[in-house]
Amino acid sequence: MNKPLAGKTILVGVTGGIAAYKAATLCSRLVGLGASVRVMMTEGATKFITPLTLQTLTRHPVATDVFDERDAAIVQHIDWADSADLAVVAPATANMLSKLANGLADDMLSTTLLATTAPLLIAPAMNVHMWEHPAVIDNVNKLASRGVVFVEPGTGQLACGYVGKGRLAEPDEIVDAIAAKLIGPKPLSGQRVLITAGGTVERIDPVRYITNDSSGKMGFAIAEAARDRGAEVTLVCGRTEAAPPNGVNVVHTDSALRMRDEVMRRLDGTDIVIKAAAVADYRPASRADQKIKKSSDSLTLELVRNPDILQEVGEWREARDSGPFIVGFAAETADVERHALDKLARKKCDLIVANNVSEAGAGFGTETNIVSVYGRGGFVEHLPQMTKRAVAERLLDIVKDARKGSANR
Repeated sequence: MNKPLAGKTILVGVTGGIAAYKAATLCSRLVGLGASVRVMMTEGATKFITPLTLQTLTRHPVATDVFDERDAAIVQHIDWADSADLAVVAPATANMLSKLANGLADDMLSTTLLATTAPLLIAPAMNVHMWEHPAVIDNVNKLASRGVVFVEPGTGQLACGYVGKGRLAEPDEIVDAIAAKLIGPKPLSGQRVLITAGGTVERIDPVRYITNDSSGKMGFAIAEAARDRGAEVTLVCGRTEAAPPNGVNVVHTDSALRMRDEVMRRLDGTDIVIKAAAVADYRPASRADQKIKKSSDSLTLELVRNPDILQEVGEWREARDSGPFIVGFAAETADVERHALDKLARKKCDLIVANNVSEAGAGFGTETNIVSVYGRGGFVEHLPQMTKRAVAERLLDIVKDARKGSANR
């Protein structure tokens, strides 16, 4: 059996939230991949899941008290801190985020994490309003600026009864993030990846505009996946629903014209371009300097075509007979395959990722997607409904194989 984490020691910190029960699955997965897992629990965590459960799964004692020194030859929290290849906290409460951000060490977990030099990965879980609180946001940003990797919470039904963002990421997502940190070399190291995300905003007047329902989540997921694979990622984003991921170069734009300029001037030296943004096909022919007032029962708005950024990227490469690998997106509502293949040819892409946005689980703003990937030889792969991060990971695998194939021709 493949044991990709064999020889790796992972510290797993568990804090006091209802999602603590998922730590059992997380530890089981890590042990199954060959890792040596050492678990530290806060007092609150022991109210939700017993240390004996995690001790049984990891085959190692579980540490809960910094003063419970079982071996006189070592100081346990220093020994565990020194032995770790990576530390992960899952779930991480708002309280633990505050401790780690501000250097507090008042229990076994926070003391050990302050002493370790190993990379730290955090999977938060809390009430949606807590996750959005300015103090929590500041703590997350502070930790991220120090190189801490976050596995962002998911959106859904929370134990408190609210529906929103704050649910602990699934154990398999956390395991994937751990593997991405520990297993190398990273496949996109040294590669420059340019990704667009979100919808464009075409102004009618200072208070009105034309846009679309794109949330930017698919582009953000691809940016995160490419970052975790070692790429230098530039994310050109328009209007989005959420904050862009950490660890990437973010360029904010609004209109299609501005997005075009930001993309085109970055093409030279870029290895992969992934155009996930939903760019408006048309814009108002003129923009009013002042708010348009009601003056009649109808208003005629003249629209003109926007530049086709994806097509310009393809033509730019063709004119030079070299350039980046190009991936386009096609959001359709009917005849998905026909439109995707037409777009693939016209816009001189290497791959087109197409989806029917009217299909449940595949539309704008969702946490999941259902896509089909088409290449120059025709159909490549249909991906069933899965999280956008999972789609991103599989897409990058397809890109890797397609680039390898084109290099061998």
